[in-house]
Amino acid sequence: MTKEQMLKNVYVDRDISWMYFNHRILQEANKEYVPLHERLSFLGIYSNNLDEFFRVRVASLNRMLEGKVSHETEQQLRKTLKVINKLNETYSKEYTESVDKVFHELELHNIRLLTETELNDDQKEFLHSFFLDKLNGSINPIWLSEIDDFSSLEDNRIYLIVEKTEDKSGKKKYAIIKVPDRQFGRWVKVPSSEGFDNIMYLDDVIRYCLPLVFLGFKESSYRAFSFKFTKDAEMEMDNDADFGTMEKIALGVNSRKKGEAVRIIYDSDMPKDMVKKMRERLKTKELDTSLAGGRYQNHKDLMSFPDCGQKDLKYQPWPSIMKPEFLSPDSILDQIREKDRFIHVPYHSFNGYIRVLREAAVKPEVKAIKTTLYRLAKDSKVVKALITAARNGKKVTAIVELLARFDEESNIKWSKRMQEEGVNVIFGVEGLKIHSKLLLIESKKGNIACIGTGNFHEGNARIYTDYLMMTARPKIVNEVAKVFDFIDRPFSQVRFNELLVSPNSMKSRILRMLDNEIRNANEGKEAWLKMKINHITDIDVVSKLYQASKAGVKIDILIRGNCSIVPGIPKMSENIRCVGIIDRYLEHSRILIFCNGGKPKYYLGSADWMPRNLINRIEVMTPVYDEELQSDLMRTISYGMRDTLNGRVVDGRGTNNFVEGEPFRSQEELYKRYVEENETH
Repeated sequence: MTKEQMLKNVYVDRDISWMYFNHRILQEANKEYVPLHERLSFLGIYSNNLDEFFRVRVASLNRMLEGKVSHETEQQLRKTLKVINKLNETYSKEYTESVDKVFHELELHNIRLLTETELNDDQKEFLHSFFLDKLNGSINPIWLSEIDDFSSLEDNRIYLIVEKTEDKSGKKKYAIIKVPDRQFGRWVKVPSSEGFDNIMYLDDVIRYCLPLVFLGFKESSYRAFSFKFTKDAEMEMDNDADFGTMEKIALGVNSRKKGEAVRIIYDSDMPKDMVKKMRERLKTKELDTSLAGGRYQNHKDLMSFPDCGQKDLKYQPWPSIMKPEFLSPDSILDQIREKDRFIHVPYHSFNGYIRVLREAAVKPEVKAIKTTLYRLAKDSKVVKALITAARNGKKVTAIVELLARFDEESNIKWSKRMQEEGVNVIFGVEGLKIHSKLLLIESKKGNIACIGTGNFHEGNARIYTDYLMMTARPKIVNEVAKVFDFIDRPFSQVRFNELLVSPNSMKSRILRMLDNEIRNANEGKEAWLKMKINHITDIDVVSKLYQASKAGVKIDILIRGNCSIVPGIPKMSENIRCVGIIDRYLEHSRILIFCNGGKPKYYLGSADWMPRNLINRIEVMTPVYDEELQSDLMRTISYGMRDTLNGRVVDGRGTNNFVEGEPFRSQEELYKRYVEENETH
């Protein structure tokens, strides 16, 4: 089968598969046994994901259509966009029903939403004071007649189109108001009544206060309808401009404000003439998505719905575990030299890694620290430790990826701070995003390397499942040092024997290891692959997995997001099983385990199986030799594949059926095992 034939028959478009993935998040919000506040969070995550998807992926597809593409490519793009829009419409109805259902159930717990028409006198008085004390001056209407083009407006914000009708003359005027949710939050608690905790959307508070907003005008009646639009998030960067990298990125971030609208969602009750006026000013194209939705937009705010003190409406906390070695009075660096160490966040505390970094920053034996930084927390302990090291006279190098989408501004801020404190900051490689998660500690007592699957980011480490391996094995540590040299000279011929490094040789070596499994299967030997990954879309890898399945290689894949494989096709992919888990933590770690003729090879690292990761980024996967960590990696995959409560069968068709079997929740069972293991040490 040629690549073209495969693409047509047994390859799922990445963007369509992403829609299936996001639907799994929406399905989680519909589970009766998931606590109500958590269901609200899943609804918020679903909404936020969709916004980003349209800002990035759908915008990219639209840009491709505008360029010079072949007739066949154009047809494929149009087909993809059509499917996306159809799925979006279907899921949107399900989403609206889910939101209504969750809020109905909240009322059974004496928590309710009030609108501007349901207020008693005490609540009206409260909102009058709230407007005068807080909102006054932050709500600034702009007459619609003065706006020719909405492109100057900030996207992904909530707007109200206000219809102002004079009581006597009936004269109508229209105005736009941006809801100041970033300043005041999306939710306003108003005085309790009838035994209920009462919450209002800020949108509705503004609706009630419209007569106060337009004080000084003739008496009028008001109607307000919400809308939001999503812009193309591609940044414009002037490579010829006489600016440094940091300044270029800053300008690029600013250019997003000028991106074209690619998706509009508006209140379905909005009058038709108002919808027409809005669309005219957004200058939308034929393929842009225009969707009539509910009364409220930007449901990502559901992630921050107020806690009314009812603990049973949230997951019971799972406190992160501090492994004994990271609490020991003995040097953690010496302990790593004795034996490989690892943490698996959020089950284990990220403070274990901070302990390593902090000790390295202070110990006189440490001479230099090098690290890659992809995303940085707002109050980054990682950066603070690096600054401490620089102040202690150590040579500190931080390779910062300024093009980490939507985190550019935070990364710029921290980069400037590190530069001011004496850290040597390098802004990556032009044309190659640095996505690897590496730390190198150079010491008189022996060098140490840390290789991870996720960002060195305290916030991420509380919600993303990621492994971080710490080792003093010379062969691995020396090659991590070579990666840093490779970043300096990215197109130089550097050979790696231990590490899988892209764009250098990762893809070819993965394909060779799959060929080895195929060869073993053909010879009647044991042959299998077990893996955990975020995305699989690279056509060469997908084709090779199909070859492996046809040869009899048993393939178990835990996958989070995009999956271009169609499992279960007779004589094609019947040996491939794919499971996607949506639970309280975001599955993020990447693990590869090849049977290798009964002598399994284990890897962990930063790379997904997408062209961008295998060709256009600097990624690193490390072999794992420590038996304790090997066992842990195998257990993580094994538990995930048998998860019947939060695992969905990924079948390439978006059915997202539950995994069958006895009730089993992998994240919960993993946490229990880690607690037990920690108690026995």
